[in-house]
Amino acid sequence: MIIAIIAAIMMMNTGNGEKEERVPVVRPATQANRFYTANAKELAREVDSLLALHSGDAVCEDVAALIVPHAGYYFSGNVAAAAYMAVPQDKRFRRIFMLGPSHHEWLDGASVNTEADRYATPLGEVEVDRETARALTEADTLFRYEPRAHDREHCLEVQLPFLQRRFGTDSVPPIVPIIISTNDYRKLKRIARVLKPYMNDENLFIVSSDFSHYPSYEDACRVDKRTGKAVESGDVERFITVLEENERSGVKNLATSACGELAIATLLMMTDSSYQVRHLMYQNSGDADDHDRSRVVGYHAFAVVRNADKGFSLSSQEKQLLKDIALNSIREALGMPGKDLPPLSSPEGDTCVPASKTNEAPSGAVGGASSTSGACTSGACASGAFVSLHKHGRLRGCIGHFGDDVPLCEIVAEMARAAAFEDPRFRPVTRDELPDIDIEISVLTPMRRIRSLDELELHRHGIYIRRGYRSGTFLPQVADEVNWTKEEFVGHCAQDKAGIGWDGWKAPDAELYVYEAIVF
Repeated sequence: MIIAIIAAIMMMNTGNGEKEERVPVVRPATQANRFYTANAKELAREVDSLLALHSGDAVCEDVAALIVPHAGYYFSGNVAAAAYMAVPQDKRFRRIFMLGPSHHEWLDGASVNTEADRYATPLGEVEVDRETARALTEADTLFRYEPRAHDREHCLEVQLPFLQRRFGTDSVPPIVPIIISTNDYRKLKRIARVLKPYMNDENLFIVSSDFSHYPSYEDACRVDKRTGKAVESGDVERFITVLEENERSGVKNLATSACGELAIATLLMMTDSSYQVRHLMYQNSGDADDHDRSRVVGYHAFAVVRNADKGFSLSSQEKQLLKDIALNSIREALGMPGKDLPPLSSPEGDTCVPASKTNEAPSGAVGGASSTSGACTSGACASGAFVSLHKHGRLRGCIGHFGDDVPLCEIVAEMARAAAFEDPRFRPVTRDELPDIDIEISVLTPMRRIRSLDELELHRHGIYIRRGYRSGTFLPQVADEVNWTKEEFVGHCAQDKAGIGWDGWKAPDAELYVYEAIVF
C-alpha cells in the first residue's frame, strides 16, 4: 500500500519536482463521413468550391454574428458558404462563440465545453478558449459542462471546416462551444445576459440552425419565409410568435420551424437597435435533390451587422406601434373600432405631425397611393415605407410610398389602407378575413444616389430608378426570392417596374438610388 502511494506521487511529478504537463484533450471529428467527407483533400476541395460560389458576394465589414445551417454539405453547404463569405477574410477575431441546439440531450440550460483543448477535423485542429469557457460557468449556474451534449453533437462540428478554409487552418480564432437546451424564456434571458458583454468587435458569434423540418417543398418555402422575416426583424418576441403561429398552422409534417430556435432567440436577446439582421440566402434540401420534394428541410443564412444603419433605426416599441397604426387604419376603413394609441415620437420628443416643406429627394407612391408635398421635420421620419398584407402566407396586397414628405406614422396608415383596398391585383379586404391577415412593414432608410453598380449590394440594398417622369423600385427582399445578378436585378427593375427598357438605367439622364429596409 505504501509502495503504491509513493509510486503515485512519483508519477505526479517530473524529475525536477515540477508538475507534469496536462495531456491535451482533443474532441474527435465524430461526424466525419456522416455530414462531410473524412478525406482531408476532398473536404478542402468541397468547401473551397462552395465558398467560391459566393466569391462575388458582399462582405459585411462590421459583422457581429452569423446564423448558419448544419446539415450535410450536399444539402446545406451552399447556404453555409454564403454566410462564411460574408465575414472579412482578414478580420482577426479574438475568439468565436459557437451556439447550437442539442439533438441528443436535454439540459434545461447551456453546456459549454470546458474540458476539450481542441476540436479535431480532417483538416486539422481548432483551439478551444477554455479560460473563457470556464468563466461562463462561473458567471451563472445555467452554464455547466455536460459531456453527452457535445460527444455526438454535429451542429458545431460541421462549421469548423468552413472556418478553417475561410481563415486558414492555423488562423482560426479559439472557439467557445456552447450547446443551448432550455425552453424557459427566463433562463434564455439569463444566458443572453452573460454572453452579451462578449458581443463586441473583438468576437464573432456563430449560431447553428436549420429551419423547417419535413414539410413539402412548397410549404417549406412559405413557412421559412415567415420565419426568416421574423429573424430579420431582430425582434425576439416576433420570432417566438411566428414559431407558435407556424406550429398552429396545420402544415403537414412540419416538425419544427427552426431546430436551433433557442440559440437564435438567445442571439436576438443580445441585439438592440444598433444591430441589423441581414438575410443572405435561402434554399431547402429540395433544391439540392429534386427527386423527392415531399419532405424537405429548410436552410437560411443571416449576418448580424453592428451599426449597420447609424442614420435611422426603430425600437421594438416603435415597430409594434407602427403595426398597430396599420391595423387601426384598416379597421377604421372597414367601419370597425380601433384601439387608442400613443403618438409616435422622434428622438427629440416631437410627435408625429405633418410639416410643410419642399422635398428634393425622390418621392411618390408605388402601386397607386398618392404623394403629399412637404418634408418630415418632426415625427419618426424615413425615406418611405411599404405595407404588405399576407393571408395564410400568401400575398394579399402591397403598396408603398417613397419620400420623406410625410411623417412615417401617416405613411404607414395610408399605405395600409391602400394595400387592403387599392392594390389592383387583389379584391378589397373584407371584415371576415381581417383576423387572418398578417401585416408586414418595410421602412425604407434614407436613399443614397449611386453612380456604379459596384455600390449596390444585393440582399442589403433596394434599388430605385428614375428617368424623367418614370420610376420604379425593387425592395431588398426581391433579391431573396430570385437568383439574379446585379445587372439582372437593375435591368428587370428598369424594364418591368420603371418601363424604361432593359438598358434604360444606363441613360445619361437616368438616376439610380439605393436604400435599405427595416422589415418587421
